[in-house]
Amino acid sequence: MKNITLFLAFIGMMTLQSCEVTEIYEDTNVPRTEVFEKTTSFNSLNNYGIKVVFDPPIYSSDSVLVYHLYDVVNGQDVWKLMPQTYYFNDGGELDFNFDYTRSYVNIYLSANFRLNTLSPDWTQNQTFKIVIIPDGFAKTVNKNDINAVMSALKVTQADVKKINL
Repeated sequence: MKNITLFLAFIGMMTLQSCEVTEIYEDTNVPRTEVFEKTTSFNSLNNYGIKVVFDPPIYSSDSVLVYHLYDVVNGQDVWKLMPQTYYFNDGGELDFNFDYTRSYVNIYLSANFRLNTLSPDWTQNQTFKIVIIPDGFAKTVNKNDINAVMSALKVTQADVKKINL
């Protein structure tokens, strides 16, 4: 009886030792990021704002940068980091602004005048890049230069996800 118990214990130990556990570790030295591009128009029906939903939600430690395509000069895009205020000769001030949560980013216009008086140049077919960056990364790069941000994050234009709502 003693030999059978010893034999079963030996078989049990051999069985347990043959188990294999594979662990996958996330490389925390590589920034996790996403870049989205959205072209939209602002009007009274959307209250001069749009909401872009993050699915899945971003981490609470992530930050969001939003850039507005201000102009194209000699074939080169001119991106401006938001918030951005534009001043008009008549004293008017137009703000392109945003706020965000873990679930969405809200991009909107505000002004010290009625938004329905704006030229379509300011409200129609406006393009934005939404950049989700890991905590602390914004301190290490020139955020005013979208090309520096994309380069530091190792994101190419091909990696940018177009959003169609």
